Amino acid sequence: MNTLTIEGWCKPNPAQKSTPMGQIQFHLSESDHLRLEQAEERLQQTHEPEVMVDVDMDALELSTPPECGPLSDCRFRVYLSTGDQRGQFHLVGHRASDGSLIYTNAVMVDQLG
Repeated sequence: MNTLTIEGWCKPNPAQKSTPMGQIQFHLSESDHLRLEQAEERLQQTHEPEVMVDVDMDALELSTPPECGPLSDCRFRVYLSTGDQRGQFHLVGHRASDGSLIYTNAVMVDQLG
């Protein structure tokens, strides 16, 4: 299991610019890692722009900054980098208090080890 601590961002609505909101920490299980690798392979074969991977919120052990609070939902967005076609993912969800989009910076799938 990997524990990741990644910069988080908040986008209150589509017309507003994203603002940094501190570190988001979560645990990535072996089954999550496998699903991310499968999503990467799918994108390489189908040339879809992205794929969303469901997250088990109980196993995620999510920790968000105080100004964020809990999230109502989470998924991993997987996409391929434009140059080398390597898979990248980031956590995407919505703040429970107001529905604002919350997401993290991206991580390469193959860096998970």
